Amino acid sequence: MADYQVVNLEDVDDWLGDYPGEMRGITYAIGAEQVALTHRRMPQHTGSKGSYGHRHRTQEEIYFVLSGRLQFKLDDEVVEIGRHQAIRIPPHTWRGVWNDEPEDAELVIVSLRIGDPQGDAERSAEDFWPE
Repeated sequence: MADYQVVNLEDVDDWLGDYPGEMRGITYAIGAEQVALTHRRMPQHTGSKGSYGHRHRTQEEIYFVLSGRLQFKLDDEVVEIGRHQAIRIPPHTWRGVWNDEPEDAELVIVSLRIGDPQGDAERSAEDFWPE
């Protein structure tokens, strides 16, 4: 018998708590050993704008937009990505994502699974993306 696992998104813990939208780390719920996979739903005016950004020391991330339109601040540049577009963000790039549109945006974030994702991340100052 094949060794596989199935998980429903609704059964995966939401990491955002009281913050609007959802961010669900499928990686651990499904027992992935090599790939990190996160689903995020972002209502209007949620994300990094007016707040901090982050970067990774070793991980690249690929963001794939399932629906909506998002703004990505990458170092000092802002790039807009829409439905069915993907963006690769290499390690060491400061990043943040923002939904300025009236409809919710949904995206999937993919990266290599590492042992200590929090230890690989660095948080920027609170004025990373001024409003």
